[in-house]
Amino acid sequence: MLEQILADPSALLIFALIGFAAQLIDGALGMAFGQISSTILISIGVPPAVASAGVHTAETFTTAVSGISHVAHKNVDWRLFFRVVIPGVIGGVLGAYVLTQISAATAKPVVLTYLTALGIYLFYRGVMHRHTERRPRVVSPLGLAGGFLDAAGGGGWGAIVTSHLLVQGGNPRKTIGTVNTAEFFLTVTISATFLATLTLTGSQEEQELVLRAMIGLVLGGVLAAPFGAMIAKRVNPDRLLAMVGGLLTLTSGYALFRVLTM
Repeated sequence: MLEQILADPSALLIFALIGFAAQLIDGALGMAFGQISSTILISIGVPPAVASAGVHTAETFTTAVSGISHVAHKNVDWRLFFRVVIPGVIGGVLGAYVLTQISAATAKPVVLTYLTALGIYLFYRGVMHRHTERRPRVVSPLGLAGGFLDAAGGGGWGAIVTSHLLVQGGNPRKTIGTVNTAEFFLTVTISATFLATLTLTGSQEEQELVLRAMIGLVLGGVLAAPFGAMIAKRVNPDRLLAMVGGLLTLTSGYALFRVLTM
């Protein structure tokens, strides 16, 4: 199967372009690789389950390169990193295993409404230059919740953790770099947990599509990762905050619209 995919590199191009665009935004703003790439893949006809499998596997590779790039550009606050990564990994394992009484379909509109409102607030603070930097106080519980919701709900680590650290006054550049670097460890843990409990089912055609999407997303995402870290380092903090707020509002608002109209 792999030989057939590699024999026609042009078939990977669309997935590579999606991965490049999504990772460029994610690396610069600390969120949305999964949201953007999954939305585009589904919109071009890829089945949701196939899109999710390809995106989550690809993130293991893209977050590794993104984390290394942020470390190289000195975008990581190591004290904050250790406070968020350990509870994040624990939350990710719990989210992959635990079945809650509230279904994802019930909780999703509530979470998306909240994130949309949070995005508008962050955008306002960035545009009005009202972001006062201070060290965030609520970190470990945030990492635990972000990891759990990311695993149980299929994404959202960056949207939840990055946005809430910024609301508390975190430096945009350091917050984005730290959350991106921590995401690698979260993604590896969640992927390993799912692989230990699940097997890929479906037709050979679907499995081939998963593999093609994964390879293409990895190639594009890995190429884009260094540029995202560079953007995060060089953009003005207020402008960066406004961009995060705008992106969070657009992605969460669009996802909320789809949930409410389906």
